[in-house]
Amino acid sequence: MARTLFGTDGIRGRANAEPMTPATTMAVAMAAGARFRSDHGRRNLVLIGKDTRLSGYMIEPAMVAGFTSIGMDVVLVGPMPTPAVAMLVQSMRADLGVMISASHNPYYDNGIKLFGPDGYKLSDAVEAEIEELVERWQTLPLAASDALGRARRLEDEQGRYIEVVKSTFPRDLRLDGLKVVIDCANGAAYRAAPRVLFELGAEVIPMGVSPDGFNINEACGATAPEAMMARVQAEGADVGIALDGDADRLILADETGHKLDGDQILGLIGGSWLVDGRLSGGGVVATVMSNLGLERYLNGIGLELVRAKVGDRYVLEAMREGGYNVGGEQSGHMILSDHGTTGDGLAAALQVLAAMKRADKPLSQVARVFEPMPQVLRNVRFAGGDPLATDPVKAAIEASKNKLGEAGRLVIRKSGTEPLIRVMAQGDDEGEVVAAVDRVVDAIEQTGTKAAE
Repeated sequence: MARTLFGTDGIRGRANAEPMTPATTMAVAMAAGARFRSDHGRRNLVLIGKDTRLSGYMIEPAMVAGFTSIGMDVVLVGPMPTPAVAMLVQSMRADLGVMISASHNPYYDNGIKLFGPDGYKLSDAVEAEIEELVERWQTLPLAASDALGRARRLEDEQGRYIEVVKSTFPRDLRLDGLKVVIDCANGAAYRAAPRVLFELGAEVIPMGVSPDGFNINEACGATAPEAMMARVQAEGADVGIALDGDADRLILADETGHKLDGDQILGLIGGSWLVDGRLSGGGVVATVMSNLGLERYLNGIGLELVRAKVGDRYVLEAMREGGYNVGGEQSGHMILSDHGTTGDGLAAALQVLAAMKRADKPLSQVARVFEPMPQVLRNVRFAGGDPLATDPVKAAIEASKNKLGEAGRLVIRKSGTEPLIRVMAQGDDEGEVVAAVDRVVDAIEQTGTKAAE
């Protein structure tokens, strides 16, 4: 069965509009509960976390109603990073985990990410099973009146995650002497991230730690790191860290305020772990969007770059299949499977800080391990239809591929979380790269399917 409710990262949409309504999210909870309910001699348990969006107050109780009606007990952890939910599912032996978040999207969106009892995001096949159950949620067997689930809040949920993240940092190192700007995007890590850095010895300059339900990701965080970059320069900090709304991705800035994206971070961690003898699989997993400069750098030090589909769970699938323990996306999702089952921006940032401390050099000298090749990405919002199926767009795509040649790359994909078509090109000639993207974008816009901004 094809998935229509789930996208590349769970379910996502405008809050209080389908599918992110109380009725549908309750149905999703009932369906997921029915799928993961089992007779293992103890009460079935689901753990629910969320970020700081206003709509979380609406979606959380709707899902509690769904799960308890099926007979599952619920543990609520409140605002917590996505990787914390994945960790707690394993730690508490829960049958299912839920993160209510739209990640890097604005406050008016929200979403649902589901984790199995192993702490991993669900496969396409299992998501399709849940969708089928959602379609007939009114026929799902309800628990008897005396078997309804209960809901409770977890005590010291922050402390549990903080100790786990701190344990990923080498025991023989400290962050003493480092001044760190940390931008939490007014999101899920606004309490945990500054505390982790402080307890490891850093001088911490927090930003984006005053959520009000509306300001998550607003001109801050990994998708808008400019404020963090400027703060690094203004404060004379050694490094800047920007997380997104649910803290599963990060962007860094060195001491000059220069931005370092996910590809640079992947190259640094992959190379560092290779030297330390910790790298598994003989390579690093990235996506089709990652820069060719990263691929050439890794090949130059004897490592392979495996490219997966866009989406951190597809990166993780490739990692598990090939035995790799470092993977991620240019956008900043970093998966270090030695330390977790999903992307964790804070844990990845600690690995970069550890490399800095071991080298005893500034981040500008440690992290820029390769020179990125010219790369251009443009997004086209569309109102409906399938612009990529039209003959003019197909012709533009073919022409751009031919112009870029064998050394270049052209990647065109629909976003799995928004009505966008992403057009990316890279190659040795910057002019050809820009022209290749413009050619395709112009053709898409001329189809008449471009939405009004």
